[in-house]
Amino acid sequence: MIFQAVKTSVLKFIKDEDGLTIVEYAVAGGLITVAVAAAFIALGTEVGATINALCQAVNGNVAC
Repeated sequence: MIFQAVKTSVLKFIKDEDGLTIVEYAVAGGLITVAVAAAFIALGTEVGATINALCQAVNGNVAC
């Protein structure tokens, strides 16, 4: 009797398509996270270069 309930639950889980939707959202979220991280890295490099240029301009080409 318990085996039948487990079997029914497993078959219901396999046929359920909501799980697939959750996986799709997880993959999409992961891709968005990677894109945002790459954008921040690129932006950080540009901001750092700009700050160094401003610092050198203020200090007369002395390294900051």
